[in-house]
Amino acid sequence: MTVTLADVAARAQVSPATVSRVLNGNYPVAASTRERVLRAVDELDYVLNGPASALAAATSDLVGILVNDIADPFFGIMASAIQSEIGGPGGRAGGERLAVVCNTGGSPERELTYLTLLQRQRAAAVVLTGGAVEDTAHAAAVSAKLRKLADAGTRVVLCGRPPAPEAVALTFDNRGGGRQLTEHLIGLGHRRMGYIAGPEERTTTRHRLEGHRDALEAAGIEDDPRLTVLGRYDRRSGYEATLELLRRDPSLTAVVAANDTVALGACAALRDSGLRIPEDVSVAGFDDLPFAIDAVPALTTVRLPLTEAGARAGRIAMGREEPPPGQIATVRGELMVRGSTGAPRT
Repeated sequence: MTVTLADVAARAQVSPATVSRVLNGNYPVAASTRERVLRAVDELDYVLNGPASALAAATSDLVGILVNDIADPFFGIMASAIQSEIGGPGGRAGGERLAVVCNTGGSPERELTYLTLLQRQRAAAVVLTGGAVEDTAHAAAVSAKLRKLADAGTRVVLCGRPPAPEAVALTFDNRGGGRQLTEHLIGLGHRRMGYIAGPEERTTTRHRLEGHRDALEAAGIEDDPRLTVLGRYDRRSGYEATLELLRRDPSLTAVVAANDTVALGACAALRDSGLRIPEDVSVAGFDDLPFAIDAVPALTTVRLPLTEAGARAGRIAMGREEPPPGQIATVRGELMVRGSTGAPRT
């Protein structure tokens, strides 16, 4: 037998209107009354009619989390941290939110499709993670979607993504982190460094590469375009790009990778080429993903506080933390110096 709103009202000894107010959260209700209603919801295992309540309320109980690749620990860590902040007090039906992770696969078209679907579902909040695609038409389309979501009452938060007027943004200082890494290698004495970048169209790729080039310029080192290889943010790309860099310049003494996964591929290519790390070639990564410290040798990298940033984005999306001043906060990385970098051989 289906449990109705009236059944919950009878169990809690309140009116059906009061039950509706508690479940929709759109009207103040005394704490003791709210507690009775939520206890009745739990005892009767009442299932709120999401689509119907979304029509009555400004937003539904849905929260969308957009990621580029859920299999990538970078996105998995952030998505998990965001979701951990989404549940309601005590995990009860009246305060719960349903988190939906939308895996775009790096496709601009899928990103727009998910934003449209979340708009139709009147999502309570949407959190977009990771870098953006640098395409004028796509940026304009995303901006229009975010504006519509915000106008409809959806909280929009960007985590690790460049700022946008329509959203709160927690941005990662990718440029500063990229500069830190290369400055560290320069300080050790390296002058011939290969750089393995990510996809050309991603903002993260450009910003990290700009940081690398900033450090080279500050040190008076020529930026040799032959020593930069574009690829994907995966191990295979790191492996293949490192072999290409060695072909172009067998004398290079260090490889800077776009992220830790790429760095692992670079390490494998160097070992397969009979080279030692860091005695022959140093390797640096970015992000400080969980496996970075367990690599052999452990990776020198820039630690981004992915869990902390994701959790903060989740709290802001749920209205449990105030947005930063000006709607933008810059999250800076920390250089983690480990065994994969050392002074070049003389």
